[in-house]
Amino acid sequence: MHFFLPFMLLIVTSASSVSEGQSKKLCNVTPKDLYIQVGSDTQILCESFCARGNVYWTLDNKVVDESWSHAVNSTHSIVSLRNFTQPKATVLCHRDDTGEVLGGTTVRTYSKPTKIGCIWHYKNSYSVGVPELFTCDWEHSAQYPKDINYTVLISRLNTAPKEICSSQQSTTCTSDDVHQSGNVTLAGGNHSVTVRAKTKYWEVYSDPYEFNTHHILQIQSPKLNLQAISGHLLAKWTTSVSSKKHDCQLRYNEVAEKRKPEVLNKTLEAGEKGTLTIKNIESCTYYKVSVRCAWDKAPWSKWSREETVLSQLNRSDFKLRLWRKVTDPGKNGMRKVHAMWKEIPSACQGTFTYLIQQSLDKDNGTQVDDSPTFYWNSTCTILVNEDAHRVRLSVFDNDTLLAEDSVYVPAVGETDLPQVANVQTSSTGDGVILVSWDAPSQLVSGYVIDWTHDELHYRWKESNSTSTTLSGLLDKKPYNVTITPLVGDKTGLGARVSWICATVTAAANFSTVKVEVGDKSALVSWDMEHPDVCSGVIVHYIVFYGTGQGTKLNVTVNATTREILLKDLLPYTQYSMYVKAVALTGASESNVRHFNTKRFDPRFITNLCVVGSILIVLVLLTGLCCTIQYRKFLQKPLPNPGLSSVALWPSGGHQKGTFPFRLFNYPPESFCARVYTDESQLTSTPDINREDYSFPALTSKLAAHNEKANEPEETPTRSSSGECPTLLLEGSGQLSPYRSQSSVESPTQNTEKERQCLLPVKHQQLTASLAMYVTVDMFEQDRGK
Repeated sequence: MHFFLPFMLLIVTSASSVSEGQSKKLCNVTPKDLYIQVGSDTQILCESFCARGNVYWTLDNKVVDESWSHAVNSTHSIVSLRNFTQPKATVLCHRDDTGEVLGGTTVRTYSKPTKIGCIWHYKNSYSVGVPELFTCDWEHSAQYPKDINYTVLISRLNTAPKEICSSQQSTTCTSDDVHQSGNVTLAGGNHSVTVRAKTKYWEVYSDPYEFNTHHILQIQSPKLNLQAISGHLLAKWTTSVSSKKHDCQLRYNEVAEKRKPEVLNKTLEAGEKGTLTIKNIESCTYYKVSVRCAWDKAPWSKWSREETVLSQLNRSDFKLRLWRKVTDPGKNGMRKVHAMWKEIPSACQGTFTYLIQQSLDKDNGTQVDDSPTFYWNSTCTILVNEDAHRVRLSVFDNDTLLAEDSVYVPAVGETDLPQVANVQTSSTGDGVILVSWDAPSQLVSGYVIDWTHDELHYRWKESNSTSTTLSGLLDKKPYNVTITPLVGDKTGLGARVSWICATVTAAANFSTVKVEVGDKSALVSWDMEHPDVCSGVIVHYIVFYGTGQGTKLNVTVNATTREILLKDLLPYTQYSMYVKAVALTGASESNVRHFNTKRFDPRFITNLCVVGSILIVLVLLTGLCCTIQYRKFLQKPLPNPGLSSVALWPSGGHQKGTFPFRLFNYPPESFCARVYTDESQLTSTPDINREDYSFPALTSKLAAHNEKANEPEETPTRSSSGECPTLLLEGSGQLSPYRSQSSVESPTQNTEKERQCLLPVKHQQLTASLAMYVTVDMFEQDRGK
């Protein structure tokens, strides 16, 4: 029994695993990849028998309200989507206890075509008779328009719809044989059009679009005839439907203007010809005109071909516009009056001349005319005195007077005339100046505003309000603006404001930008061009720099400083930089400069070169000095032995030590064989031919010798003459082999005696060597003494 228990448990476990796998395999959500029309309802089924409990639904990862779903039985659950409008959504079924997804589906929506419109029209402007083309268009907000095929179906009354055209992707369809498609006739009556949209997943029809053929018929464009008459334009046109009532529109505009054209409307009765007069036009100006027409409720025809015409000069409405600028009196009391006027446009046909006359204005009545002057330009300058004057302008076409106008010139010192106050100006930054002022206390009829940038070329305009705008100004040019009130046929006093700029730049331009480069720093300096009146005041500078990789760095410099040291740069690296001048009105930038930092600090290299040069110079100077001293040493003269005193050197084995070096590069000699002064002591050595000497032992050797010198000394076998001992003994009583170097006696006095003393010594002391030391300065001291 116990033997079969594990085997039975294995079979039960295997069976349950198979059953569970089959149940998981069977649980699912249907239908799959569902397509529904926008705003419709649908239901989705979940097979939940493998869930062993309740389930819940999610829509795009959001839990669906329980009221939307219900259980059919213990094994199936249904969710209902009502008025569904989302383009795409994912619906999932989950186990209630674990949240495991049992299945899911994707729901997509589609819509039907809307806003259908059709037009029955001609193929070209030369066609006649019945229109050949029938075109419909519509709107369709489909999610996948590339896969949609459209078909247009048309029907009349209760007849079956017929396909007349189709398109793919495009929401426009044109049929050129509508009359032959299913014997459809558009000559009259009501018709209906339906658009079908179809894909491999769904198919939908639009709502029917019903129309009357007279309401969709687009007639041919009218034929326009345009004439220019004095003061207006006359437009005439004809259409192919003049026998029926129809509406027309005429549009016109100046050729040089870019504003919206003016449109005139006119309804024509059956048989009425199209005629319209265009008034309120400028003289001698080119205009462009076109016209279109349509039946009642039908679409407009295409615009006719645009006609262009030059308007004529309207003599009755033409008015001269005259103004003047008056300078201050000169030394002779004369003033210059700059007269200017709006001349007749050059496009006007005719020969026009302008006549300027100046006259005194006395008590608003009596006028004395001066000689008239003819001008062909729109400006002239005349001279007047300090009295009040009136300048008169007349314009003639050949010999016919067209118009005339005059302007008042106040007398010098005439202060009772009105004048505006508190003139204010501002710039909009786009080439426009706003000007406003306060009206004078006297009643005025208007104002004249004139402006100039060079006191030679003036522009002017009239205004009835206390503000105006000045446009079309030159960039970066300061203007002088004057406002003068008008009082009847006179003028008041002008109020002037100076140096007004239409465009104010951020700052003057950069003239130079310099960079002095080190290994880890760079000194940047710059200069600005001379600022003009229209240059903004600089607030500060910003220096931007970087390597081109990473964030660009910047440093701000105040307006009074024009250089900055950029620190912490990378050695042997390329940098780019530019300077930005910031003002309240904007900013201006310099050109971008590129520079490379050095590999080493230039100051280190300079210092190294200086120190190296100094060391080289010192080495050369030292070598030169040594060379000079060495050459002097080699060139020292040999001493004259005849000028020195000599004596026998005691023999004996008194000397025990030797000296390890030679004092001079002379033949070997005893160290003690020197010439000493009178205070020197006699020193002997047993070996006078030894070449090695030692300076440290000098004192001890001499002391030892002196001690032995005090002992009795053996008398030589042969003595010299009595003078010899005298020569060998110094004033101290001790034996000295040399004469005193301070002696002033003649070197020739004792020559014979010295020879007599030395000769026997040489014969007697055959084994002994005579050592003698003479220094050069001995002779120099003797010569000096």
